[in-house]
Amino acid sequence: MFDGLTGRLGDIFDRLRKRGALSEDDVNAALREVRIALLEADVALPAVKAFVSGVKEKAIGTEVLRGINPGQMVIKIVHDHLVELLGSTVEDINLSAVPPVPILMLGLQGSGKTTTSAKIGLRLKNREKKKVLMASLDTRRPAAQEQLKVLGEQTGVATLPIVKGQTPVEIAKRAMETARLEGFDVVLLDTAGRLAIDEELMDEVVAIRDATQPVESLLVVDAMTGQDAVTVATNFNDRVGITGIVMTRIDGDARGGAALSMRHVTGKPIKLMGVGEKTDALEPFHPDRIAGRILGMGDVVSLVEKAAESIDKEEAEKLARKLEKGGFDLEDMLTQMRQITKLGGMGGMLNLLPGVGKIKEQLKNANIDEKILKRQEAIILSMTKKERKKPDILNASRRRRIALGAGVTVADVNRLIKQYQDMSEMMKKMKKLGQKGLMRQGLGALMPKGMR
Repeated sequence: MFDGLTGRLGDIFDRLRKRGALSEDDVNAALREVRIALLEADVALPAVKAFVSGVKEKAIGTEVLRGINPGQMVIKIVHDHLVELLGSTVEDINLSAVPPVPILMLGLQGSGKTTTSAKIGLRLKNREKKKVLMASLDTRRPAAQEQLKVLGEQTGVATLPIVKGQTPVEIAKRAMETARLEGFDVVLLDTAGRLAIDEELMDEVVAIRDATQPVESLLVVDAMTGQDAVTVATNFNDRVGITGIVMTRIDGDARGGAALSMRHVTGKPIKLMGVGEKTDALEPFHPDRIAGRILGMGDVVSLVEKAAESIDKEEAEKLARKLEKGGFDLEDMLTQMRQITKLGGMGGMLNLLPGVGKIKEQLKNANIDEKILKRQEAIILSMTKKERKKPDILNASRRRRIALGAGVTVADVNRLIKQYQDMSEMMKKMKKLGQKGLMRQGLGALMPKGMR
């Protein structure tokens, strides 16, 4: 998401950076382009107007136009206003109430409400150590209640037993009573959705709200629906009263306007965002980090946090000890591949690095194949333990057998071995140079001669 907007804003700000001094006309011209870029990214017009006028008011101040680096100062002002537009602070799910805490899940059909309920249940169970009960109140969509039950089994989060013939309000009351009797901390109430907002849907949701008095009423919206998502949020907020928003499909090809409009139009914070299909692909919404991504500054903090959660500390320390001794085999390479996959693959990692937005096209043309890690994992798993520990014994006949076992060509096996040899050579150089030598000679000292 935001790729188009990031590219447009990057071009505008590159031109500003190249100017030694800025006039008021330069700033106005740049802001006209920013306005067009935001509108093309599907940002709501009221949000665009408020954003541009706020930036203009600060940017045409004499302290900016006469500054040493006025272009950079304008970019900082834009960044700060983007953070303000997105909500300024991180807002967690509110659990400050006497258990069981009811959380109402709202949204249209197809927005990812049921999957998001399971993701939130898993997050509260693992991170907050809460005992969570999920209940499906969707009596209309075929197999909706069974879907939540299956997701509950996959995540290890308890679900309310299904009783046929009950109304949504009756199910909600039974869920709260069960939670009280069985000592649950949180109850996630997954309401029914429709293809479009209608009176019947709203009346049902209002009745459930009045019966359960939820601490949180979270609206799940699909980022891919653009301005429609903002309209849905406004309608739900006016009729039901929402406390926060969860955006799904943030990892899709959406233009990003919905995320930039939500807070301004509804006054409600985006609390969480779905970044993939897996049940753990849910992240808190950090306005400052999202603003950094939009402006091509990357999000290294999120990458580090992801690494801290995904990487096995014991495995990492074990590998570090091996590298200190100059040892690196194909088992270690396999471990590294699996860690990259946990971090969202090469694409997921690159998206969080600063400056990558400018080389998106080159990366596309380079044909980075995310499936290559899976193929390489299959190749290594087709080897014997001895072959993984001692890659030097991999002669032609062994490579043919490995290729056949992995369902790849011998050329694929050869490429993997070459990649391993390059990595192994780099590890040996790192050991030889030591920390001081590496700092003195730089990363170029690790590259093969032909690549320096």
